[in-house]
Amino acid sequence: MASTDPTTSDALLKSYRYVEGWGMSVGHLGRVLSPRSVEEVVAAFELARREGVSLGPRGTGNSYGDASLHSQGHVLDLSRMRGVLSWDATSGVAELEAGVTIEQLWKHILPDGRWPAVVSGTMFPTMGGAASMNIHGKNHYRVGGFGDQTLELDLVLPSGEVRTCDRERNAELFHAAIGGFGMLGVISRVKVRTKRVFSGELSVSAISVRNLREALEIMEARRADADYLVGWLDGFGTGDHLGRGLLHDARHLAEGEDPEPRRTLSIAHQELPHSILGFPKSQLWRILRLFNHDPGMRLVNALKHHAGRIQGLGEPERWTHAAFSFLLDYVPNWKWAYGRRGRRGLIQFQAFVPDAAAHEVLGGLFADGRDAGFVPYLAVLKRHRPDAFPLTHTLDGWSLALDFKVTPQGREALSACARRMTARVLDAQGRFYFAKDSLLRPEDVRRFLPAEALEGFAALKREHDPEHLLRTDLSRRVMGEWSSDQSANSA
Repeated sequence: MASTDPTTSDALLKSYRYVEGWGMSVGHLGRVLSPRSVEEVVAAFELARREGVSLGPRGTGNSYGDASLHSQGHVLDLSRMRGVLSWDATSGVAELEAGVTIEQLWKHILPDGRWPAVVSGTMFPTMGGAASMNIHGKNHYRVGGFGDQTLELDLVLPSGEVRTCDRERNAELFHAAIGGFGMLGVISRVKVRTKRVFSGELSVSAISVRNLREALEIMEARRADADYLVGWLDGFGTGDHLGRGLLHDARHLAEGEDPEPRRTLSIAHQELPHSILGFPKSQLWRILRLFNHDPGMRLVNALKHHAGRIQGLGEPERWTHAAFSFLLDYVPNWKWAYGRRGRRGLIQFQAFVPDAAAHEVLGGLFADGRDAGFVPYLAVLKRHRPDAFPLTHTLDGWSLALDFKVTPQGREALSACARRMTARVLDAQGRFYFAKDSLLRPEDVRRFLPAEALEGFAALKREHDPEHLLRTDLSRRVMGEWSSDQSANSA
């Protein structure tokens, strides 16, 4: 058990501030505890126990909805635990504290010819958050999610015990903690695999597609050879053009294919530009805000589609790893174009659908939104494979992520539309991803997660957190009757 020196609690950083989900549509004022060590995590548990409140784990807050919010307790901000504990460039294994970000990791290892095996569309999530939500990337169909590349983790239990878990030691706890959104213990350390790369660049091919069916067919045909696959789809397309868009197929360069690997593997070569067409990119969100309405986004999507048709005629291009992997980071705070606070922002509806039902269900989601007057301003298509984690969102099939604008006057109607879309996905044996979710209810979760998985998770919760010291707004919303202990519904 970690030290519980009484002075540790006094040293624990405490603040009172506004915290919000990445999509900005939900947030709250609250007390935030910011530990810098395992000892301070233990002290935070002791403080919560004394005060009769619970803790909600949070990294850098990149989950779209309420996964890292805790409006009825204290937020436990782990982003200050940012130590790289060890790095072996030969084996490619990194040992990291929970607050290390994807950005910090790739910048540490790329000069040694390594790249994180799994990254999200932004470089700012933490290792603890990546494991707790089991993030995925554009190569999920090939290498799986973050959990598949995690070798070991340390879990700080509410009792103060630090439990080391892997696929042999405490294996049940290991598998449940990955994707368990922080409800069994606080991940304080992870050991992860990385990928050997011989260049800081990828060979990227662009393929213009006329509709959703063509997008699915081409991505399926290319997945055996492509290292990464992703599709942007135009949410405004209809009829024969429903799901028209642009696919990107990216492949790692073989050894010797890059004539200047030392240069391309440098951090300087990877850095995203500070301006676009001479305009400071930090201010581009203000320009995007001028187009953040249906007519404006219809124009933006149409221009992107037609530019993609031209791009698709060309030869493969060389993109840096950072440029290809982190498109969301090209325009800082681009989400501000959707509005700030005042019940404004965006939600992302991301559905995971079995391969056999993909065309019908994904096409139906576009139609559901359009019929209700909500068109997604951004739509992203990915291919996936199953995994072995009990609270998994993934399957042998596809995901479609749809970004919808949230306004005060449209919030209730958008929620009703999302309910209909959720029913469509569940009827097709689809699944959902807690890091993106804002609207699921307990009965929805019971439809896509097996009863034995939910019962097993609830049993682990009762064993390792009998006082329910770990809670979040997400867990309150979706756990429902998972635990037979009625104290699960109290702070």
